[in-house]
Amino acid sequence: MRFLPPVLIPAIFLASCGGGSPTETAKKELKAVTEAPAAPAGSGVVAGKITFTGAKPVMRTVSMDATPACARMHKEPPKSEEVVIGADGSLANVFVWVKSGLPAQKWPVPAGKVTVDQNGCVYKPHVVGLVTGQDIEFLNSDETNHNIHPLPRTNREWNESQPPKGDPKVKQFTQEELMIPVKCNVHPWMKLYVNVVPHPFFAVSGADGSFEIKGLPAGDYTVEAVHERYGPQEIKVKVDATGTAKADFAYKG
Repeated sequence: MRFLPPVLIPAIFLASCGGGSPTETAKKELKAVTEAPAAPAGSGVVAGKITFTGAKPVMRTVSMDATPACARMHKEPPKSEEVVIGADGSLANVFVWVKSGLPAQKWPVPAGKVTVDQNGCVYKPHVVGLVTGQDIEFLNSDETNHNIHPLPRTNREWNESQPPKGDPKVKQFTQEELMIPVKCNVHPWMKLYVNVVPHPFFAVSGADGSFEIKGLPAGDYTVEAVHERYGPQEIKVKVDATGTAKADFAYKG
């Protein structure tokens, strides 16, 4: 799969950015946004860690000076989230999903929403996953307009403004597609990647590089990890009915 260079994603701001924080409800939703919805298919688990070896890339400092209200929301200028590597070499923001091996069936669309917040003129989180047709909700916790502009290859492109602390925007993506970039036409530092798959067996690696995919029926699977800069990797695993299969991935600079 070919990945477009990051276009640091999401939103047009028509006014100065200011303070603001997610509501308590939004905070609770954001905690679970990198986890796949629960599925009653089985009790097997695929778990692992994403690591990075070799020379670590130096991420550029994001300058928000052109919009002082955005800059004021950060104690220090933030770094680009294109590659987020921990002190122990863990790699965050990697989308991991079961690429093949699942039973041939149509998986139900989860009722719950995946939530993305625009806070501090940054999309939070940076990478999300959802099931085809599932609701994705965009919040605006900033005191400025944002403009949400996905650039899919197979799904429908759209471009909509959202007023300061305005009502959530709820959308769906109807076709499977990985690493859909979402950009801001005015503030190029804003980036988001949306991954749309036909089942609920996926995860996004956390700050410690770990991930866990639950609810799998016993079987042999191909598990794929996808990073915005370093692309895809695959591992084949065997999952027992109630066991945990290990799937560790290593990217090299």
